[in-house]
Amino acid sequence: MEEMKLSLGPAKGKDFATALGPYLVTLDELADKTKETPNGKVFDLTMTASINGKEYSRGNVAEMNWTFAQILERVSYGVDLHVGDVIGSGTVGTGCLLELNGSKITDNLWLKVGDVVSMQIERLGALENRVVAEV
Repeated sequence: MEEMKLSLGPAKGKDFATALGPYLVTLDELADKTKETPNGKVFDLTMTASINGKEYSRGNVAEMNWTFAQILERVSYGVDLHVGDVIGSGTVGTGCLLELNGSKITDNLWLKVGDVVSMQIERLGALENRVVAEV
């Protein structure tokens, strides 16, 4: 919690609300979309997020603030990483309703029961989930 004072941004304590898929790929499968930078590799892949078929967010993986190499460097500090650990990179800029509402891109838009959220990354597919009430 010390790292998550604002509950936003990079932090080791966010081990909740994780969705994976629909595909996991190896680096060689993205070779034609990969560019080397001084801070590590970046990937030229378009990302979008939609609610009920309406796009609210669009970005590119190559525009991330930190490369995966930098993320791994940070997350491994003081922590033992193990095979199978999942390291998340966060959302594309404007990929969070808190950010969209706070910057007035949207006006008090929040998910409600029945909404369908779709997150898509070029060549990796789309992850789609419906919001349901807790049973």
